[in-house]
Amino acid sequence: MNCKRQRDGGEKGKKRKKREERAELSPLLEDEDVKRAVKEAWSQRAQYSHGGLELDCHPFPHCIIRNFIQSDSFTENLQRELLDLNFHEKSNDLYKFNQSDDLKKRKEPHITGLRAALFGLFRSWLGEVLGVELEPTVDISCAKYQYTDVLLCHDDELEGRRVAFILYLVPPWESSDGGTLDLFSTDDQFQPHSVVKSLVPSWNTLVLFEVSPVSFHQVAEVLSEDKCRLSLSGWFHGPSLERPPRHTEPPFPRSPHLPRDETLLLEWLNPLYLDVDYQSQVQQEFEDSSEIQLKNFLKEEKFKEVSEALRSTDVQWTKQGPPNRRCYEVASLESFPQCVSACWELLCSEAFFLLLSNFTGLRLHYLSPSDEDKEEEKDQEDEEEREATGSSVYTPSANKNNKEPSTPVCVGELRRWAHGDYTLLHDGDASRAEYALDLLLPLSCPDWQTEFGGFTSYVANEEDEELLMVYPEENSLALVYRDKETLKFVKHINHRSSTLPIGDYCRRAVYDFSFVYYE
Repeated sequence: MNCKRQRDGGEKGKKRKKREERAELSPLLEDEDVKRAVKEAWSQRAQYSHGGLELDCHPFPHCIIRNFIQSDSFTENLQRELLDLNFHEKSNDLYKFNQSDDLKKRKEPHITGLRAALFGLFRSWLGEVLGVELEPTVDISCAKYQYTDVLLCHDDELEGRRVAFILYLVPPWESSDGGTLDLFSTDDQFQPHSVVKSLVPSWNTLVLFEVSPVSFHQVAEVLSEDKCRLSLSGWFHGPSLERPPRHTEPPFPRSPHLPRDETLLLEWLNPLYLDVDYQSQVQQEFEDSSEIQLKNFLKEEKFKEVSEALRSTDVQWTKQGPPNRRCYEVASLESFPQCVSACWELLCSEAFFLLLSNFTGLRLHYLSPSDEDKEEEKDQEDEEEREATGSSVYTPSANKNNKEPSTPVCVGELRRWAHGDYTLLHDGDASRAEYALDLLLPLSCPDWQTEFGGFTSYVANEEDEELLMVYPEENSLALVYRDKETLKFVKHINHRSSTLPIGDYCRRAVYDFSFVYYE
């Protein structure tokens, strides 16, 4: 189905005076016995079904009302009005879809009529079912999900939100089209675990659920290339449910460098990057932009050996979660093939820490000059100039102290990425952000394209604008220095990645070494 409706020409295209059309909702909402039964089942976290209404409390309370609007002509006209709206592409770590402006003040007759019914009669019915007073706040918009659009795992919790709702206006839809509303189970820490129920969108069906600390859900990626998942959605506001303390993940353990000398560098690296003059050029470029990509970083034969070894069935991979933070696989260090283990040691080695210092100017090795060393060098130059000019004024650099330098450390992963994988920004990320050097070395992605996703995006805290995107490029070492106000995520890998040739292993998985180094 096309998500654009052709406007009629001639007289039909002329503006007419708009008036509100009354939306008659399902007669089930007027049945007092049904209302009492729904209220009782909701309070007892039980199941209930009657006609086109279904209530289920697993994994959290949600209700489905089919044929929500009585009139077919009203629903069809509503769909036409919605498709005539202006939509804006929305894309960040969590989602990609098109959304209309807020519908709170739209004057189209069927949009106005439905809005009045939702936040009038239906709000009263829902408030009685829940046993709470819902506010008259109108919070509603329209969304279009098309091929590869997605909304990843989240809980919808925001101050004042009590019930979320979605009204589907879709063509005949199958689970194979994607776009299902997936509901997650949660663990003992109130973190999402796995999808336990998937609701397939259907025409004129309303789904609502209680917003709570465990209401984790997602809109699965739309896989149909010719259907449009059109929906109206929003929230009813009221007193929020009590929330337990937010779960805090323990930090990944960090390690100092391994005692390995420059023999490893000579064995593994492109000789260009061992040239001292070239290292100075790299450092100058890095200091100007805080990022750089070093192509053909490993020797070709070493790179091929590692890439082929990673396809071994002997490597043990573990899925990483929870899904409101990340979804990808990590290799077990104990299962590394010998050449992969050697490459890992390279990235952890003392010699490599020193090389990174030479590339970036950061103090990642005791032999690299510290800020204090640079200040002392400047003081010495100033003293020599003072003596040469006969000046008696001498002002040493400020902030000198005898503080012991910290030990540089790193943390790393060998990751495997496939269709559906991603990482997300999280509420606690900003408070724990540190100055750090990110290293990324992608493998086995010769035909990777930007439109597949899978790139690493750097954003300023509380800002939507992307500062930098690092795309997977075979044997290209990416270095990015980030401050405390910079966060990163890996964009969801979408269904387009499946268009790679059947025989190409990259279609099934992309690998990378991901390390973070701290001064």
